[in-house]
Amino acid sequence: MSSQYVPQGAVLAVVYEPVPLSPGGPLVLELRGPLGPADAETVAARLAQRHRAFGVALDSHRPGHHTLRLTPPAAGGCAALPADLLADLLAPPPPGGEILPVTGHQQTLLRAALTPAGTPAPAGTGTNSTNSTNSTNSSDGSDGGDSSEGGGGGGGGLVEQLYWDWSGPFDVARFAAAWQSVVDRECVLRACFDWVAAPRLVLHARAEADIAVFSPAAVTWPQLLRRDRARGFALHRPGLLRLTVLEAKPGGGAGAAPPRVLLTYHPALLDERGVHLLLREFYRAYAGGGVLPGGERRPDLRDHARWLAGQDTTAARQFWARAAPPARAAARPGRPGGATGQSGPGLLHTRLRAPETFRLRSWAALRGAAESSALHLVWALLLYRAARAPGPLPVSFGVQLSGRDIALPGAAGIPGLLDSPLPMTVTVDPAAPLADLLHQVRDTLLDLAAYPWASTETIRAWTPRPPTAPAPASGPASGPVPGPVAGSGPVCGAGGTLVRFDGPLPLPKALRSELAAQGVHADTPRSAAGATGGPVTLAARHDSAGGLVLGLFYDRAQLADEDAAALHSQCVRLLRALPEYRQAEASAGQLLDLLAHSAIPRTARPVPPGPHPALTVLRPGHPHADVICLVTAPGVPAGSYDLFVRGHRGPEQIVAVHGDGAPGVLPAVLHQAPGPGRRLVLCGCGPGGRAAYELAQRTPHAPGAAAAVVMTGIGDAAACASALARGVRSVLTPPP
Repeated sequence: MSSQYVPQGAVLAVVYEPVPLSPGGPLVLELRGPLGPADAETVAARLAQRHRAFGVALDSHRPGHHTLRLTPPAAGGCAALPADLLADLLAPPPPGGEILPVTGHQQTLLRAALTPAGTPAPAGTGTNSTNSTNSTNSSDGSDGGDSSEGGGGGGGGLVEQLYWDWSGPFDVARFAAAWQSVVDRECVLRACFDWVAAPRLVLHARAEADIAVFSPAAVTWPQLLRRDRARGFALHRPGLLRLTVLEAKPGGGAGAAPPRVLLTYHPALLDERGVHLLLREFYRAYAGGGVLPGGERRPDLRDHARWLAGQDTTAARQFWARAAPPARAAARPGRPGGATGQSGPGLLHTRLRAPETFRLRSWAALRGAAESSALHLVWALLLYRAARAPGPLPVSFGVQLSGRDIALPGAAGIPGLLDSPLPMTVTVDPAAPLADLLHQVRDTLLDLAAYPWASTETIRAWTPRPPTAPAPASGPASGPVPGPVAGSGPVCGAGGTLVRFDGPLPLPKALRSELAAQGVHADTPRSAAGATGGPVTLAARHDSAGGLVLGLFYDRAQLADEDAAALHSQCVRLLRALPEYRQAEASAGQLLDLLAHSAIPRTARPVPPGPHPALTVLRPGHPHADVICLVTAPGVPAGSYDLFVRGHRGPEQIVAVHGDGAPGVLPAVLHQAPGPGRRLVLCGCGPGGRAAYELAQRTPHAPGAAAAVVMTGIGDAAACASALARGVRSVLTPPP
């Protein structure tokens, strides 16, 4: 990443030559990059301030070359640099900025975003980072109910898109000023990620609002959606929310399409409620002429991080020791099938009319539950049906909690990623009354609400599984599908499905009146297909007319369009029929009998990920030249190694190893560099550099072979490749 010390877009390279230390001796690092003496002094001072246990000394030789000496607190041996110090060195914190840890659900989503395209995403997300065509459909059910509008857009990583039509006078300059005012107030909009070592959220003191305006003569709405999704985000740069405006057609009459606003954000930074909180602030600023009164929001992410770090987890650990899903819990929404032949995100919309929604709400209320519990009941029945198991069976799926109902004053107004999917596990007995299942899901949700700050990551750590239990799976899982309960065994997650009930967040009446006085009506944002958070996410919300809108977001690589349509229609059918089962003895099996003649949807059979190659020769070299070893790891900037290999002109052989490769990989690499005076250069960008350093620390050096480690920070592919080349050139053996 860049900061005031490193020019915009540039990346720093750090060279380390592992040698045994004399007692009390320092670790010597060479800084190679666009740092002047004053900037290098500032970096050294920040290291000394943040890592007081180390002695820090700097020698500046010339601009772009400085020697940093770090004296470890314990003398003797070859001391290892702590991961956070290495991160501060490769990615200097910005001036006036702050660093926050990335934990829990946010860490899961960030890991998914860094997963290379076409590889299985980490457990707990089920999201594939693929660039592909999206499928957006609308369904109104059997009665011709209204469907919300959707747009098709290409893939492009994990992004979410909301859009709305602008009603009233539209002032572009005022619109931009209002958003800039929100950026200045909200630290979350000045945040980016660093993942050199442990994932971190980096808060910048200043950032610019990202706003683009297009004419309808230059681009259509579907094209705009696709291009915006394909653009993705550079996670190492602040500004992970952007606005795109498609202007109204010039000279359009009363029936012409109004301006349309597209808001795109990264789900690892913001949840949907956080986005709506920011929209509220934007409208306040717009109504005020483009200026938001007051200073920075507090509390904010910094206060939430401190509150979270202070929580006593004893009671939560005890609860999840009892409540974690059992290994045999059914979790997948369909029976195992073959590959779908499709890819990208899909979206289906169906609306229950206001009278249908009222009947559903009344049916649940008469039994002491909310309509969200009725939705959970129906979803549990669909998972049970997909498992095709006789008799009672536990089922598990994720439910989204806002994470803002906590004992932190003002937490309800903090924009960020505070919500988290938590596993709901209930036992479905087809012979038991529906009311019993309704009360199960209601009571389970109340139990979960006591620990809304927990996450699947922490729950997984709290609930170790026996060795024979299936591996955690929310996307593709390894191994065959066991027994009759297909896709069962989520350790602590949704097993790939998530049910989300989005509560309304209307603008305050006074603000609506102020906007109306200026001729502006704040339309309700609608969702385009985005990152699903798993193979299937069922999202419910109320519309302004009192209806219940059900959106099914799904991964088309795991659930084909026709199977998604079947699952969605079956869910809607059960919801519409549920109020008819008024008798106390009405059973879950009787409700499921409505689907007796409907096929169970199919989901793609889990495919185990392929193994990493232990050693790959990228370019043969001269038999007496050095060997350059690129260390790969999740999160290495895409394309950086390719650019480095293409641009390298020396006689050196270039190989690649995976950072967590099998034992003995590096000895095989060392074997590639026999002979005195030859050098093995371990190098990598971002987390690849950290992995290279760790490999060098735990690998014995071959007799007569010298080693060096070249590490770079995170940036664009070209900047990383350039920094890597700069560091490698400084350590290669000169030709004879």
